[in-house]
Amino acid sequence: MTRSSSHKYLHEYQIHRNRLVTKDGHCNIEFGHVSYRKCFAFLFDFWTTFVEIRWRYLLLFSTIFFIGSWFIFGLLWYWIAQSNMDLWWQTPPPDHMPCVNNVDGLITAFLYSLETQTTIGYGVRLITPHCAGAIVLLIVQIIIGTIINSVLSGVILAKMSLPKKRSKTITFSRTAVICMKNGNLCLAIQVANLRRTLLIGTQIYGKLLRTTVTPEGETIIMDQVNIDFLVDAGKDNLFFICPMTLYHVINKTSPFFKMAVDTLHQQDFELVVFLEGTAESTSTFFQVRTSFIPREIQWGRAFLPIVSRTKEGKYCVDFCNLSKTLPVPTPHCADCCHNEKVHNYHDRRGFDNQGFEILEMPSEIAYITKM
Repeated sequence: MTRSSSHKYLHEYQIHRNRLVTKDGHCNIEFGHVSYRKCFAFLFDFWTTFVEIRWRYLLLFSTIFFIGSWFIFGLLWYWIAQSNMDLWWQTPPPDHMPCVNNVDGLITAFLYSLETQTTIGYGVRLITPHCAGAIVLLIVQIIIGTIINSVLSGVILAKMSLPKKRSKTITFSRTAVICMKNGNLCLAIQVANLRRTLLIGTQIYGKLLRTTVTPEGETIIMDQVNIDFLVDAGKDNLFFICPMTLYHVINKTSPFFKMAVDTLHQQDFELVVFLEGTAESTSTFFQVRTSFIPREIQWGRAFLPIVSRTKEGKYCVDFCNLSKTLPVPTPHCADCCHNEKVHNYHDRRGFDNQGFEILEMPSEIAYITKM
């Protein structure tokens, strides 16, 4: 790794650490000085704790619970066999009636406990009706084993159906752009649904996080400002079947109103965008998050078209253009857009049409065109 590449890596790592919300929606926050008494609250809320832990720990705890219960009940079966003089080293008489046939040691007691709790069927080890304590222990082990199986099965099912998995199929553009839209200066973001199933009741909103100082001199580290987003079809009841472009109108009430093209990247803020909805197939409510910092907002650019129509009449979505942009004429600032006297465009240069194809004309058509 060269010096320049290592410096770039360290710079990107520092930016990743400074984010509150990463690009994939994880919150970059740590909790410190949590008392040990508060840690017991996670044990009382064991269901949520087991659903949220990693798969490796869930499988480890499941193995511990099963083997531990088999071993504990194996010790109890060993104790019953010892109380009834069934063990081999106790030299039972030939006409002795054991509580459990062929349970004459700790290993055979463990195997009988495993066979009982997993209900795989008895072989040579079988309970007899001569010991009431053994019958009671059999009933207790079956009940406790059923409870353990039900809880762990429910945890695994709930963990597999977490809404977080559905949110992985919702993707945002890597950057945001500032351009003109319907005569207004707007901040635009693209979002796409990678599945064909619809989202019901989709809501989109944003939060601008920045450090502010109140008139009283109090410093607020994460001051939150609401950011409203619109689409061409409105704000509510979105038909989210194809990628959409979200627009935030930069007017006098917008926190971006006093920013300009040469001061945008000097600002210190983080724009967090939220998308909430209900999956059509599973009816689970989920939330998707992403964030944009000033260096990820491009002034004077617009997104390339992402939806096209084929000759057969089908609609085609090209996800390669989700984050691709092109330069467009854009005012230098929001005040320039509303004040014609200081109207100044950031970029008046033309741009190449990425979808334009050069066609060679026949000589006859070219001759007629010249005439």
